[in-house]
Amino acid sequence: MYLGAYGDSFLLPGVYYTHGKFQPSTSNRVTMKIAIVTAGGAGMFCGSCMHDNTWARGLMGLGLDVTLIPTYTPIRVDEDDASLARVFYGGLNVYLNSKSRWWRRMPRVLTRWVDHPAVIRWATRRAVSNDATELGELTLSMLAGEHGPHRAAGEELVEYLVGELNPDVVIFSNALLSGVVPGLRDRFRGRLICMLQGDDVFLDGLPEQYRADVIEHIRENSQGFDAFLTHSRFYRDYISHYLSLPVEKFQVIPLCLDLTGHIGEPVEHPGRSFTVGYFARIAPEKGLHHLIPAFERLKAKVPEALLRIGGYLPPQHESYLRSQLEMLKRFDSDCEYIGSPATHEGKVDFLRSVDVLSVPTEFQEPKGIYVLEAMANGVPVVQPSHGAFPELLAATAGGLLVPPRDSQALAEALVEFTDLETRVEFARRGWLAVREHYTIEAGAQRTLDAIRRIPGN
Repeated sequence: MYLGAYGDSFLLPGVYYTHGKFQPSTSNRVTMKIAIVTAGGAGMFCGSCMHDNTWARGLMGLGLDVTLIPTYTPIRVDEDDASLARVFYGGLNVYLNSKSRWWRRMPRVLTRWVDHPAVIRWATRRAVSNDATELGELTLSMLAGEHGPHRAAGEELVEYLVGELNPDVVIFSNALLSGVVPGLRDRFRGRLICMLQGDDVFLDGLPEQYRADVIEHIRENSQGFDAFLTHSRFYRDYISHYLSLPVEKFQVIPLCLDLTGHIGEPVEHPGRSFTVGYFARIAPEKGLHHLIPAFERLKAKVPEALLRIGGYLPPQHESYLRSQLEMLKRFDSDCEYIGSPATHEGKVDFLRSVDVLSVPTEFQEPKGIYVLEAMANGVPVVQPSHGAFPELLAATAGGLLVPPRDSQALAEALVEFTDLETRVEFARRGWLAVREHYTIEAGAQRTLDAIRRIPGN
């Protein structure tokens, strides 16, 4: 089904969309089927696959037939899991195929058990590296597609998409999955789309001897895509230049949140000491090392201030966290690392326990979902003025921007939020803006609008 065929209107099961509004329909002539191919996070809460899950659920909520297909590992989310109970390009098989000719020559019937989600979950309970510095050769082998060691896995995914699902639209959630695209393009006549949402961060971490070849493979494979999606205008311009992709093939759609369970409100918290929060993956690129000296400066002016740190800690960054916490030793009773909350309720409880959130990233963040989650719970933010943050804060007015990598400026902005009236006013604006512009329903509808603008094959 090609949406453009109906001008300003198209039909969904039980729903008629016309001129920006959904209305009941008595016709079921057209059903759009969408397949979203996402990448599991090796057992961790991964922002991209969590957002893919929310996004898929939003599209389902509009009556679309959506299949969310995990690759590498099952996804881990803190809301209802909408993904398929099957994993393609299972991470264990990918590793063994890339390392062992003997393994990849075995009949598929003898190796398929390694792709079972339960087996992969068991394996990823242990330390599994998704560190780009260790994955250059493996990344190249994945991008080689039918010419590499994962040809059988690619053919299996293509057969599932074309032979079983037969969707109208296939969306890949990152360009690193594009090795399968040339083979899929030969058999698939619907729209092929790629969501780009931080691919450069991984690519920048690759060893120099692999990076140029990996980027060239992505460029070649990406010729099969009809369009690309990003969550910010910044990242559209940045990644199109980075990968030498035509910017005119890009569409921008907003991040979206399922606001269920986000119960924090922009209100005063009497009796609580002023509390700064950090909630993101613990990694140097996320900038905890900028927040800690800013907190030290804050303590000089607001001695009762507290710092709470939350987020997934990859094994390779344990020493990084230890070094940061060592700097806070003299404030030991006023600082806490709570780890990664296992539930959505735990995440919301963390956000409700802080008065301002800051994740002062080193890199230029393409998304920043944690900014919206903070605002959704009545918490203003202080973020560096790069990446997607200027767009998010211009749209929400829910926080302040400071120069990147400037702990002094960050401390001064945090001090501003010690004023209750200022804090509640910023929190109120962000809280309202998220509910107006970044809901799961708004994201789904904007996605449909974007798909309508994409020319078909």
